Amino acid sequence: MTPALRHCWLFALLLVPTLSWAQSGFNSDFDHFTTGFPLEGAHITADCETCHIGGVFQGTPLDCVGCHSVGSRVRTTAKPTDHVFSTDFCEDCHRPAAWLPLAQMDHDSIFGSCSTCHNNIQSVGKPPDHPPTQQECDACHLTAAWFPVFFDHFGITASCVSCHDGVGATGKHLAHITTTSFCEDCHTTSAFAPVATVDHLQVLGTCSSCHNGATAVGKHPTHIPSSDTCDNCHTTAGWTPANFNHDNITGQCVDCHDNVTSIGKPPTHALTTNVCEDCHTVVAFAPVSSVDHTQVLGSCSSCHNGVTATGKNAGHILSGDTCENCHSTLAWTPANFSHDNITGNCASCHNTVDAIGKPATHIATTSICEDCHSVVTFAPVAQVDHLQVLGACSSCHNGTTAMGKNPGHILSGDTCDNCHTTMAWAPANFNHDNITANCVSCHNNVDSIGKTVTHIQTTDFCEDCHSVVTFAPAVRVDHTQVLGNCSSCHNGTIAMGKNNGHITSGDTCDNCHTTNGWVPANFDHANIAGNCVSCHNNVDALGKPGNHAQTTDVCEDCHSVVAFVPAQQVDHTQVIGSCSSCHDGVTAVGKHPTHLQTTAQCDVCHTTNAWLPSSFDHSNVTAGTCASCHNGTTATGQGINHFLTQRSCDYCHSRDFWTPTVFDHQSATYPGDHATNPGCTDCHASNAEAMPWPTPVFAPDCAACHASNYEPDEHRNASVSSLRDCAGSCHQSSPEHSVRDRDW
Repeated sequence: MTPALRHCWLFALLLVPTLSWAQSGFNSDFDHFTTGFPLEGAHITADCETCHIGGVFQGTPLDCVGCHSVGSRVRTTAKPTDHVFSTDFCEDCHRPAAWLPLAQMDHDSIFGSCSTCHNNIQSVGKPPDHPPTQQECDACHLTAAWFPVFFDHFGITASCVSCHDGVGATGKHLAHITTTSFCEDCHTTSAFAPVATVDHLQVLGTCSSCHNGATAVGKHPTHIPSSDTCDNCHTTAGWTPANFNHDNITGQCVDCHDNVTSIGKPPTHALTTNVCEDCHTVVAFAPVSSVDHTQVLGSCSSCHNGVTATGKNAGHILSGDTCENCHSTLAWTPANFSHDNITGNCASCHNTVDAIGKPATHIATTSICEDCHSVVTFAPVAQVDHLQVLGACSSCHNGTTAMGKNPGHILSGDTCDNCHTTMAWAPANFNHDNITANCVSCHNNVDSIGKTVTHIQTTDFCEDCHSVVTFAPAVRVDHTQVLGNCSSCHNGTIAMGKNNGHITSGDTCDNCHTTNGWVPANFDHANIAGNCVSCHNNVDALGKPGNHAQTTDVCEDCHSVVAFVPAQQVDHTQVIGSCSSCHDGVTAVGKHPTHLQTTAQCDVCHTTNAWLPSSFDHSNVTAGTCASCHNGTTATGQGINHFLTQRSCDYCHSRDFWTPTVFDHQSATYPGDHATNPGCTDCHASNAEAMPWPTPVFAPDCAACHASNYEPDEHRNASVSSLRDCAGSCHQSSPEHSVRDRDW
């Protein structure tokens, strides 16, 4: 309500005849209407002194908040602490007769969200059947009335059907397709139609209940004759590709695949019957899954001509084109030439005249082919019967005709059978069991292979590392037989050397490692004379990583020589930068959620020894804001017996200590310090800022407390009211009574 409207409202009240002669508690005949402020409602019975403090009429407030507010000179009811957040124009909602019930509710004067009032405690809130939502009321409702609503789905947490059930809000109509109740899977919150998408998972019933050409797209005119069960072939993702299912087809393929109803045999198709299914699958025409030769018409060579189908390969024996003389329709091999009834030996036919015989490169053997070859194929041989071989081993085992000595073979002659048998190369029959000398007595590179040129420097006790079965790999390394330093072997070539992540060091491995294993390494910091950073500088050895806290380089003040992490302590004297560069809740513990809101660095209040106790500096705290921390939760607040007041702590207390208090009665209504120096509760008997005056009609003058001490005969029989200000009502040059005079 604007000031102009308020004045009009007050002026209208002046026109009410029944209120124009409102009287005070003293039954005065004064016409208050003449002041421009007619008395009405609760003002009719109020004493004049209630508003006209000290008998002063001029300047008395005319608007509600002038009197009804905390700190007003007029001692009257102010807005309670649990009042809704609003402006100070009381008349926008209240009547002069009484605060409650309200005359009206002017929402323009209300601050804050709707739910601060409409919570079913202070005012009507959401009913039990209201749609679940976190939105404020004004997202949908107006302040004029709950209905009609302007609905916004943004804050709705329940499903659509919880409202759209045909009762609470519009639901599915009778012509809606049969579905579940998950509206949101197809519709948007903007409009029911058109649908945003169709989630077929929510559709109940058959495809054709919708896809009938009326409700949704149905079968087109050229569709193959079929039932209406769309999902036999199609998916909900799209009409194509269709997955035609032949499982329930009872006729033959050619009933449909006749080049009229559907694709049939092309002109280039092999001559066959019309039983398509004997060769083709229902998935695809080509490639064929098999060829059922019982359905093929004509001779083998009409297809097997090297064009239509595989024909005779270049290495085929000389023969006619009647494939079936030797082959079956199952496979080319095995061919059906049967040696079962042959009574002669192989060479009686395989003599290079009647049939292929031994080639010129055949090894020197007898002519008993069958001892090595099978009747299926010449090569590979089924076995080698060395009894039929003529000549020495090396005549075949020369690395060309047959496997010979490999490059790593020991130095030896060509008489293979000295060590090997005709059964297999291995195991060879060399037996070290009866050797009494050491290895080097034979393995000396003269009698037999000895140490190679690239062998590591060692003694000649081969047996300390190698086995009698093979030189490599060595079964172990006996470091007592190794000559030279570690790096002569452990150089990354002969044997494992320092890995890429090894600390920068010399090549004397045994300074840290043993011959038993690389780890654990025995690095001893005991004799290190320099500080850590002299080595741990990211050049010689691992140093501080990029995400290390900002510190000096005195590593040892926080870390131990055993491991970098965890640090054994944090010496804050070595930390560079502000507290929050580490204490950010990630690198180290930061401010917890209930910490006082502040942008100050930690060390303004805390020490590096411990978080508690802290020493808070109030110098930057804004006056009058003590309660934002001292609320009994964040920090110490008012005790149980504390004086009841709405004033800020710093009105009475200092920033350093709670006691002693320093309260100053600076008020126009306070008469001054009394000579008896009374305690607070001598006057404030209820231990509250509001005064329980013994004679409240004379408040705040002296008579409000001292009316019972009044002696009429000493005051020329004047009334208490006329002399209510004992210290200054006699209009003398000096007060008749003084608050500082112990004897009045």
